Amino acid sequence: MNVPTLEDLPNLNGKRVLVRCDFNVPLENGVITDDLRIRAALPTLRHLVNEGALVTTCSHLGRPKGEPDPQFSLTPVRERLQELIPEVQLMENLRFNAGETDNSPAFVEELIEGQDFFVNDAFGASHRAHASIVGPPKFLRSAAGRLLEQEVEVLNALREKPKRPFVGIMGGSKVSDKLGVIEALLEVVDELIVGGGMCFTFLAAQGKPVGSSLLEENMIDKCRELLATHDSIKLPLDITALSSDGVIGDPLSGGEVRQMGTSIPDGWMGLDIGPGSAVEFCDVIAEARTVLWNGPMGVFEDERFAAGTRTIAEAVKDCRGFTVVGGGDSAAAAQLFGVADEMSHVSTGGGATLELIENGDLPGLAALRDSVES
Repeated sequence: MNVPTLEDLPNLNGKRVLVRCDFNVPLENGVITDDLRIRAALPTLRHLVNEGALVTTCSHLGRPKGEPDPQFSLTPVRERLQELIPEVQLMENLRFNAGETDNSPAFVEELIEGQDFFVNDAFGASHRAHASIVGPPKFLRSAAGRLLEQEVEVLNALREKPKRPFVGIMGGSKVSDKLGVIEALLEVVDELIVGGGMCFTFLAAQGKPVGSSLLEENMIDKCRELLATHDSIKLPLDITALSSDGVIGDPLSGGEVRQMGTSIPDGWMGLDIGPGSAVEFCDVIAEARTVLWNGPMGVFEDERFAAGTRTIAEAVKDCRGFTVVGGGDSAAAAQLFGVADEMSHVSTGGGATLELIENGDLPGLAALRDSVES
């Protein structure tokens, strides 16, 4: 990883340590529905407390507009953190100050006032050059926390020395959002399964009609190029689609759900891979020694279109190789379908995971490498 770690810090007894965490947890009516990101920070926090450090954590939550907003308060997180490790303090939401996203030097000074050391354990935010990520290492001796260290080690191993066959699974809505990581993965994977909304742009590149399915017309030529140069891309053989009178997320509104091939009639919208595709993809996954899954196969939040993602999640769980879930919606799906605990690694990053796979580096990592030494 080539960045300083906790073992590189000097004696911490009695020293004040600022820890940037990623406590951007899901909330419903002010109640945390999944505390994975809080629990993921515990190895770092416990190490620092055991070394005698006085620990203050900081994090963002949601997307407040640079000023206090009660719906984005970290109070529920603070209460949960106190239950888990009462010795640790937590500041209020960093994004209540516009200086966080603006990378304001004045806000950095405010953050580090009175602190002796800085630890970045916020892998999920380390792809952003925000004040709390890249600012403190300019003034404080800094290190990567346990979570950040583990995430980088796992994801870099996928780039550099995966066990083979290496199967990538890409889903989600848009090719344009993941083009860089798709191109990077095609250089290292043995097979790349493509599902989710993005598969329809690839199908259109093959000359197939996609009806009312999600389509990025400006990406068709690029998808055609990728298909022509990489025979490792595997697309669905069949699709689960919804008729034009149906409503996504509302089964009671009517509409017909139908299994069909990959030529989708006008008015129909593809919303999941079909059962034949799921079976074929599962056979590929079963033979893999390394699997990276990023993105759902369909609109899994609607039970009518959850089968593809559920089947893929279970196949990754059952794979005897090293399995990595690349954060974001795929991590949420793994939790929903009860398989997250049986994966080798579930990343806490979404965009950070993709950027690290694509570029091999993140702004937060570069800042740690350049941090002051004393």
